Amino acid sequence: MEMKVKSPFPVVCDAIDPSKISFKPLPDGSKIPAIGLGTFASDRYDGKTVAEAVKGAIAVGYRHIDCASIYGNEKAIGAALGVVLASGAVKREDLWITSKLWNDMHGDGDVLVSCAQTLRDLGLGYLDLYLVHWPFPNHHPKGCTVESRSPAARPYVHEKYMRVWRQMERLVEMGLVKHIGTSNVTIPKLKLILRDAKVRPACNEMELHPHFQQQALFDFVKESGIVPIGYCPVGSPKRPQRDRTPDDTCDTEDPVIVAAATRLGVHPAVVCLKWAIQRGQIPIPFSVTRANYLANLKAAISEPLTDAEMAAISKIDKGCRLVKGQVFLWKGAKGWEDLWDLDGEIPAWEGSR
Repeated sequence: MEMKVKSPFPVVCDAIDPSKISFKPLPDGSKIPAIGLGTFASDRYDGKTVAEAVKGAIAVGYRHIDCASIYGNEKAIGAALGVVLASGAVKREDLWITSKLWNDMHGDGDVLVSCAQTLRDLGLGYLDLYLVHWPFPNHHPKGCTVESRSPAARPYVHEKYMRVWRQMERLVEMGLVKHIGTSNVTIPKLKLILRDAKVRPACNEMELHPHFQQQALFDFVKESGIVPIGYCPVGSPKRPQRDRTPDDTCDTEDPVIVAAATRLGVHPAVVCLKWAIQRGQIPIPFSVTRANYLANLKAAISEPLTDAEMAAISKIDKGCRLVKGQVFLWKGAKGWEDLWDLDGEIPAWEGSR
């Protein structure tokens, strides 16, 4: 009598058919699922907990996982992905896996080293998307305070950034990465990158939520044929303490968001995700709680927001940047505003063109 071995990868009855999730197409025919699972645990959860969430999320229908080397959990996530793929329930080509190059790996040859380590940790032969996490080289210790300043921190210098980008392009040529992209860049920086890139950015990851809509950057990214991916899509209520300031606002408590949530009978966070998907960006919410990440995924297929609700949300932008990046500042920088080219130009002292 043949014995059946139970798969360690769970099959759940309330899973969502991944084919029902919309996607964003790329010129080469690739399709990015319109919602993903973030894996930044904000020092609150260990790698094993996040890895279990990844496994559970794939079981309920997620096919897009957003990772980064700096999160410190890629090896644990890789073990989870190994279980998923070994089960046969999901094929590698069905998954969209993103990772990112950290700020202390901008030197010559470092990009290949970093990408190779990520591939080893994740147990993969290639990445679907590899991003330059921040355009500023620096290093700061885990759990540092907002006042921490790295002696290695440097401002944006376009020629040096393009040396990093050339290495990213090489990863595409080597077949280790399907697509490359930018993250945490401004319009002035992105204009220069687009001008000089041989392989154009496929995606740009940026902070996007109803209280921080970045309309000008969002429009520029879309007009440039780049897919916008939005982090902190529900306002990141569990972000690190160093990223909190007294003037921060809460998206999920906004009356406009709450009113839409009440009509739909959902949590306000779900409204934020619906807004993101309908607006045209890809949200990557993080949760280790099954009920929450399942509800987040359902946001992509359940009743949409009305045109009136979308219009109302467009009017509640408060310009509230939550991830200000203070720890990336270099000696001589005045404040976090120096990172973001608020005047529409890269300051002359910050780098040449």
